[in-house]
Amino acid sequence: MNKNIIDYSQKVVEMRNITKKFGDFIANDNINLTVHKGEVHALLGENGAGKSTLMNILYGLYNPTSGEIYINGELVDISNPNVAISKGIGMVHQHFMLVQPFTVAENIILGTEPTKNGGALDIKKAIEDVKEISSKYGLFVDPMAKVEDITVGMQQRVEILKALYRGAETLILDEPTAVLTPQEITELINIIRNLTEQGKSVIIITHKLKEIKAIADHCTVIRRGKYIDTVKVSEVTENDLAEMMVGREVNFKVDKEEAKPASTVLKIDNLVVKDSRKINVVDGLSLEVKAGEILGIAGIDGNGQSELVEAITGLRKAESGIVEINGQTVFNNTPKQIFQKGIKNIPEDRHKRGLVLDYTVAENVVLQNYKKPEFSKNGILIPEAINKKAQEIIERFDVRPNDANAKARGLSGGNQQKIIIGREVTNIEASRENSHEPQLLIATQPTRGLDVGAIEFVHKSLVDQRDAGNAVLLVSLELDEVMNVSDRIAVIYEGKIVGIVDAKNTNENELGMMMAGGDSHE
Repeated sequence: MNKNIIDYSQKVVEMRNITKKFGDFIANDNINLTVHKGEVHALLGENGAGKSTLMNILYGLYNPTSGEIYINGELVDISNPNVAISKGIGMVHQHFMLVQPFTVAENIILGTEPTKNGGALDIKKAIEDVKEISSKYGLFVDPMAKVEDITVGMQQRVEILKALYRGAETLILDEPTAVLTPQEITELINIIRNLTEQGKSVIIITHKLKEIKAIADHCTVIRRGKYIDTVKVSEVTENDLAEMMVGREVNFKVDKEEAKPASTVLKIDNLVVKDSRKINVVDGLSLEVKAGEILGIAGIDGNGQSELVEAITGLRKAESGIVEINGQTVFNNTPKQIFQKGIKNIPEDRHKRGLVLDYTVAENVVLQNYKKPEFSKNGILIPEAINKKAQEIIERFDVRPNDANAKARGLSGGNQQKIIIGREVTNIEASRENSHEPQLLIATQPTRGLDVGAIEFVHKSLVDQRDAGNAVLLVSLELDEVMNVSDRIAVIYEGKIVGIVDAKNTNENELGMMMAGGDSHE
């Protein structure tokens, strides 16, 4: 829990009876939110519940259909982000808004550049200002580093510094831990504590219950656009929060029968893959995944997981080794060839690898299959068939809003992920039906950005594929997820598998030691 003193006499933000409509769709329905000086206030809800919409209203990106906003007791009309910034509101979006080739300092001062000699940029003062504010809030980052060269965690610090540089007193963090490693999450929690100790207020949009319990003072829950309750975090359990969020009891433990592994579906032997720096990041890795099992890969981020998956799926050329699917080589095949041989992929980066954001949900659903006779005739797409397929996935995987013609860009991150998972799961089922051979589903960070209800559903989907006789390779930085879902766990360290253990016979300590390069087990 956060230990700082909250000033309950000072309401820094009041949102009263906020309603936001997009056509006939009600994203926010008469929602109230009150944030006090010096507190961390969590905004909790399912994917598509309206959390980001509400905060986009506070930041001036949307105008409410009805309702009032008070900042420090004053009724305000936040018509655009410039007004929000002038009122001390800062926002760090889930997908960062940084200019990659610019330096840290250039990004932070962009739009508010210090000048000298009649208008020339005073870069020296800019660097000094950034260093000063970095030191004050414990957000240490090299002001001269290019954003494209620093980690995601450091980029988030830049976004926070950018808001503080503009005078933010209340900071909105939208899904701040969705792309962070466990170590970076710990660092972020310390940063938030430091900010509130200095009188700042922080609103966190999230659905990660552990982090709410670790850092938040109060939590407001919204469900399907409606206000449910505001609670003191110290007085509720994670199960209480989960039930308020999804409207039913949530099972945090994956229910599954004992695995019945059969033939080898994926075989990797002595695989070597280089990164962009020409360094071996996958270094002689060997691995087998069998039909009817979920093999989880556990490891600290940056130990070759991403490059391994890219090599298996044809997105990155490997240097040497063997990659086979059902006995057929797919080594350095194209992604299309690999897809046709039975590998389906839930990618790590849904925006870069999973979706065409300006396409509709329906168009994204048939990205790999649009040439099939059921979806096109003589090179002309059949919209009715495509929409029918999309609607099936929308209903089966509870994608919101329920609209096959909605642009993927306009959906929440969690609902974008549901489209990808639905597409890949239905593709694997169709391929198995045609070929009768077990297929491989690769799931990389499959629940990143999902709420507990959706996570429960995704885990069940992975187990269903296992039980249907397919092979599942799960790559996740969430150790709880790997231990909960996997049948066997392979630990990767510096590009090699250092040990494989039975999931039901291991524990966090054993896996943690192996992940850090300790004694291996086989």
